[in-house]
Amino acid sequence: MTRKGEKPYRVLVADDQPAVLEALKLLLSTEGFEVDSVRSPQVVLESIALREYDCVLLDLNYTRDTTSGLEGFNLLDNIRETDAQLPVIVMTAWATINLAVEAVRHGARDFIQKPWDDDHLVATLRTNAELYQALRHGQRLEAENKLSRNQKHPTFIVRAVSMTPVLNAIAQVGPSDANVLITGEHGTGKEVVAQMLHAVSLRSDKPLVAVNTGGLPEGTFESELFGHVKGAFTDARSDRIGRFEMADGGTLFLDEIANVPLRQQTKLLRVLETGEMERVGSSKTRRVDVRVISATNADLQSECNKGNFREDLLFRLNTVEIHIPPLRERREDIMALSFHFLGKYAGRYSKQIKGFSADAIEKLTEYSWPGNVRELDHTIERAVIMAREYQIEPSHLGLQSSNRSKSLDLGDMSLEEVEALLISKALARYSGNVTQAAEVLGLSRGTFYRRMEKYGLYAPDLARKEKR
Repeated sequence: MTRKGEKPYRVLVADDQPAVLEALKLLLSTEGFEVDSVRSPQVVLESIALREYDCVLLDLNYTRDTTSGLEGFNLLDNIRETDAQLPVIVMTAWATINLAVEAVRHGARDFIQKPWDDDHLVATLRTNAELYQALRHGQRLEAENKLSRNQKHPTFIVRAVSMTPVLNAIAQVGPSDANVLITGEHGTGKEVVAQMLHAVSLRSDKPLVAVNTGGLPEGTFESELFGHVKGAFTDARSDRIGRFEMADGGTLFLDEIANVPLRQQTKLLRVLETGEMERVGSSKTRRVDVRVISATNADLQSECNKGNFREDLLFRLNTVEIHIPPLRERREDIMALSFHFLGKYAGRYSKQIKGFSADAIEKLTEYSWPGNVRELDHTIERAVIMAREYQIEPSHLGLQSSNRSKSLDLGDMSLEEVEALLISKALARYSGNVTQAAEVLGLSRGTFYRRMEKYGLYAPDLARKEKR
């Protein structure tokens, strides 16, 4: 019988005799299995393509007066092409040793002779179904572990009064299943807030899976989010679990959500509305239970008005919106964060650095931090590497003269003008190195290049200007 709290094993039974199907369905249903029954090889393949099964019980013969088992062997080959791991138990009234050996050669896991022994049949199906579920669970854990090994878990450091609404929202919304949209400039810590929301939720014992949607080429978007089956495209050499399946029961964090192409927005909306999806190359519908937290630095309502973003998708994403203020509006946090990063990098690089000089502190607190917390992180790392003394001096920081007064003029600029300014400053600061400039602003290289093209910015020209 199925253990309490567990989903029943789903079994597909195939036989051309209605009486056999009825008897097997009655037996297996009584034993706690969920049973689908079909009468032809074609319907077997259609059923496997549309639903997930834990085991298949398959008759070898479907044409009257046929005892060779060839139809069953061909069907076994086709099932293996669809799902090589799905356990198939074959049965026939014309059992011989040679027939059993041939069935195993074609991929069968076991062989049952008609008339069957009820206890033996049930035990065989249950054992194979249990092993198959364990195998799938193991594959999912492997994918999750591979992902988690590459994840960072930064500390959430808050002192500023301007961050109180963020803390209150995390405490109030976190325990719910509501989808959350986190907004704020690049580098403000949107992923950290997503981690905090997950940590205080009822899903905290399940995975938090993060994906930078803005960094995904359109050609691989579906495969990354929904997975694919073997042979779906040229490089699909095996089945792959997508991010939605990895996050099943947990939380999926979609960063740079504004950069998702319109065509892909439709597919994303469907999963959010129905909880259903298909892997690329498969027509089998899978259900997932995922809480979605998304983040962007863009004005999504403005993007909707321009026709670049679906308004119905926005409604699904921002059940609750949390806005993170830029670092220049939370100056009480600058030194707390600076000391946190100092401890982190002094340990990493084995430096005996104890703190900051008064001039360095003034430099840090007066700077406008266009790249926000991420830029502060990189600045302190650089300072730790460059410092030879026991404290950080202004020269170690690599910051230009205070631009706090200039930052006050940002309110007179459009969003595009501010973005162009930040990109040009980042390129100038890193002498035209696109990789470093993109990293400090929290953009993928592809997105950064598109923004450069949009604003007519070219790295070599900026690098030459900086040297003059």
